[in-house]
Amino acid sequence: MLELKNITKTFNTTGNPLDLRVALDNINLKINKGEFVTIIGGNGSGKSTLLNVIAGVVLPDEGEVIIEGTNITNLPEHKRSKFLGRVCQDPSQGTAGNMSIEENMALAMRRDQKKTLKWGFVKSDRKYFINKLSELNLGLEDRLNQKVGLLSGGQRQAVTLIMATLKEPKLLLLDEHTAALDPKTALTVLTLTNDIVSNHEITTIMITHNMRDALKYGNRLLMLNNGKIVLDVKGEEKKKLTIEQLLTKFEMDENIELSDKMLLSK
Repeated sequence: MLELKNITKTFNTTGNPLDLRVALDNINLKINKGEFVTIIGGNGSGKSTLLNVIAGVVLPDEGEVIIEGTNITNLPEHKRSKFLGRVCQDPSQGTAGNMSIEENMALAMRRDQKKTLKWGFVKSDRKYFINKLSELNLGLEDRLNQKVGLLSGGQRQAVTLIMATLKEPKLLLLDEHTAALDPKTALTVLTLTNDIVSNHEITTIMITHNMRDALKYGNRLLMLNNGKIVLDVKGEEKKKLTIEQLLTKFEMDENIELSDKMLLSK
């Protein structure tokens, strides 16, 4: 489904060669159709940069991004919408607060279509939206006309998740999408995420700062450090991993701060 070949990305905000930072260092990765991959790593390990390269937010200095055999390395971000769904950390980023739930979902439904002056609402779509929202068990299917900005953070993130998967993308990118939520709400959204991904067999990459979540969800786990993949486990090997074992791997690297280790082990 996804292949990254020799992906390298560097940043230098000052122009001084001494300030050059390697965010991704010759990353090679293959993700199969239907895999649910969780990614952990300390601050600055390259997690978000990896997702941004896949999404087209930033272009790699070297390497190729390939989805189902199609090279999309230089494809603009907006043209990747037909391949990708994405949910970011901030609940307000994935939705338009001044628009209703139905209006937001209608936009998501047509994100990869040519823009026209035709009316954007179709009765069949409305029924589809109601069915999808009912999966959340939050009562939002009865509040289609409510402005998204009036929803709680968890409700808004749940709507964003539905919007990102309305057309069952080839690849779903989740960038710490529960980090801004309280623990109870985060658990609700993670459970919804797991149900949607599992039921529809959507190939998914989820970044998390929480080791417990990284072990609990998905069938494959990657650990990044200094722009490199330092751990890649799947299947039974992943199921047998413990937080203590992951912490030991972190402790082997002196470049990872204690605060990161504590955060990851929550």
